[in-house]
Amino acid sequence: MLFDSHSHLNFEAFDMDRGDVLRRARDAGVETILVVGAGSGIEGNSTALVFSRKDDMLWASVGIHPHDAKAATPEALKTIAEMAMEPKVVAWGEIGLDFHYDRSPRDVQVAAFEEQLEMAKDADLPVIIHDRDAHEQVEAILERHFKNRSVERPAGIMHCFSGDASFARRMIKLGFLISIPGVVTFANAKKLVDVVREIPLEHMVIETDCPFLTPAPHRGKRNEPAYVRLTAQKIAEIRGLTLEDVARVTTLNARIVFGLGGAKRNPLVAYPIRGNLYLNITNRCNNRCGFCPKHTTGMVKGHYLILEKEPDYDEIIAAIGDPKKYKEIVFVGFGEPTLRLEMLKRVAKWLKERNARTRLDTDGQPNLTYGRNVLPELAGLIDSISVSLNAPDAATYCRMCRPAAGERAYEAVKEFIREAKKLIGDVTATVVGIPDLDIEKCRKIAEEELGVKFRVRKFNEVG
Repeated sequence: MLFDSHSHLNFEAFDMDRGDVLRRARDAGVETILVVGAGSGIEGNSTALVFSRKDDMLWASVGIHPHDAKAATPEALKTIAEMAMEPKVVAWGEIGLDFHYDRSPRDVQVAAFEEQLEMAKDADLPVIIHDRDAHEQVEAILERHFKNRSVERPAGIMHCFSGDASFARRMIKLGFLISIPGVVTFANAKKLVDVVREIPLEHMVIETDCPFLTPAPHRGKRNEPAYVRLTAQKIAEIRGLTLEDVARVTTLNARIVFGLGGAKRNPLVAYPIRGNLYLNITNRCNNRCGFCPKHTTGMVKGHYLILEKEPDYDEIIAAIGDPKKYKEIVFVGFGEPTLRLEMLKRVAKWLKERNARTRLDTDGQPNLTYGRNVLPELAGLIDSISVSLNAPDAATYCRMCRPAAGERAYEAVKEFIREAKKLIGDVTATVVGIPDLDIEKCRKIAEEELGVKFRVRKFNEVG
């Protein structure tokens, strides 16, 4: 289900067919739409609030747009503050700076922006930031207001993002989500495509900004919330994900920032990503890697994985369902699957009887754990193995992964890779691209010393 995080359904462009627009949105899989307080100052905010009350799928934001900053009188701001107390209001905005049109003097825009940031904090609402041709000034203001922020909920959203990937990363560091509009579907949108490719999906939301910025192939027509699906599809294409992956994660992000409830805390045994099914059969692990989300959010691509108990065989099989629906079934989850070796083999046997392709993602320490070579037991049950090499030497491995076995773990991982190449054949050594890690040295160890494939996993992005 999709979340259009920025619409202007209160604009007169929808006066003749607003009901049909909402019906088409639902048919396209849109479950929630934010109607943004913008357009004609107080009136635009009032209509956003009025329409949000009429439909359960609609929520509202209130705020004075930079175009109308000259109308941000004390009386007007007092009215906005009163509106912000309404139950259907979940954000303050859109506010910010527009140095492209300059419909209000720049110093007036800055003053209105700063004041509303403080008012949004008082109202405990996230902010929706309008930033056009004013990246440097917006960043300086947001840094003053948010650099020492410590709460987990995002500070707000960078609406209709138009900066580069470096600017996006700096905004993420300040606590902002990056909102991707239909512009990403345009043929000349290379900079935004690069942003989508470079930043984690966990920091994105999607929007239409309707009736503006209609995505391809409908350019030239009025935009509407149903078309947010086209933006999600383009993001999926750029990142090698499915539409369902993008919808799930961006909707979760929007629900969290707007305080509409996050992920249901029902831990998953089986979870789909990119057309594969991943099996989370244990949270126990030989390592305590500092980059593992098990120790922070408990989430992987919108799925909550902190198990309350380890699933039994019947629960795992039921969670898998029909294995023919998936390209590959992967034993991985939030722990080391081989710590449940007998269960892993039993489930893998069931999968191979149904002609499923199987993969094991492992820390490479099962032989060390069991004091024997377990790979002959996996031959014929597991089609490929991905091993977390993660470092070019034992000292770095210990610092990054904190293995219970200490420095001997690293050599055990390398020996496991050698044996896996003999007995399984399809083996990939992986590393997380942590800053300052010698990736090329890791590559040489994998490809030249161990003779297996090599892959770099993005730092701060799991799944």
